[in-house]
Amino acid sequence: MATVETRSITKSFDGINAVDGINLLVKEGEFLVLLGPSGSGKSTLLRMIAGLEIPSAGEILIGDKVVTLLPPKSRNIAMVFQSYALYPHLTVYKNIAFPLEAQGMQSKVVKSKVEQAAAMFGIGRLLARKPRQLSGGERQRVALARAVVREPVVFLLDEPLSNLDAKLRTTARDELQQFQRRLGTTTIYVTHDQIEAMGLGDRIAVLNQGKLHQLGTPHEVYDDPADIFVATFIGSPPMNLVEEPPCTIGFRPEQFLPIECYGSRGDLVRFAFLVTRVEYLGADRLVYGTLTAHPEVKVISKLPTAVTVTVEKGERHEFAVPRKDLKRFDPGSGLKVSAK
Repeated sequence: MATVETRSITKSFDGINAVDGINLLVKEGEFLVLLGPSGSGKSTLLRMIAGLEIPSAGEILIGDKVVTLLPPKSRNIAMVFQSYALYPHLTVYKNIAFPLEAQGMQSKVVKSKVEQAAAMFGIGRLLARKPRQLSGGERQRVALARAVVREPVVFLLDEPLSNLDAKLRTTARDELQQFQRRLGTTTIYVTHDQIEAMGLGDRIAVLNQGKLHQLGTPHEVYDDPADIFVATFIGSPPMNLVEEPPCTIGFRPEQFLPIECYGSRGDLVRFAFLVTRVEYLGADRLVYGTLTAHPEVKVISKLPTAVTVTVEKGERHEFAVPRKDLKRFDPGSGLKVSAK
């Protein structure tokens, strides 16, 4: 295991900063997720940590060693890409063994390590097959086994589950987290999928346009977003925002409920709500509408099926949010402001 640190790391392309002065410290054994939309700089940051890109400015440390200008082979890291990058003409065994054989390791030792890695991911029966004979989930396990077999101090994973279907992604996410916990290897994982980030990460680094907006646990970035970008990027549906001079207030759809749901509870902020559409999603209903006081503002309520209050299109209802759940942001900077 090792820590990974970036100090004011910057990467410019044609005068534009794809990564803009990011300071980040990944703890030993931590599973850190880099989360952001396309173009946020997350993959570029990962590639600089891997040594595939040279920073324009700043330093990268793995452990207590500055590795900014070292080639990938000198960093003792392993990387798994979205494409898995398996050799199509080699068997699964040969794919996993490749990095060990490249080091000149004895065949007996290679065999032992390959079999151990294959057993870890449940692919021992596939060792004689070629990648084209495997499913997407099986290819993903082979790529991970090839990374594990090298016993690196850091794993770097660049959207390794994005080629899998939704059901398989859920299973693979669970397996990936279990294997990381078992090995205890420091892991940095890139994704644009907030569900992956929330489900996998010990902490999440939220990036946009090359800048780090927030670093925190899944609970922190969801319940206490640092700014409007984080508030609206994380959450499905995203946080509702309403302009209330001199600040913007925000509240999660699951906290915006019919007044009847709160019974005699006090300290509520009430809103007159005109329902424009209702979506039934099985476990939940998404209720879309506008606020009477702010007819230009569209808001969403997320109602569990257990909420029996009838809410129909075209109706007006009184909804409310507990005052303690309201978030406040500066409308100019977008940054969170403290409640008064």
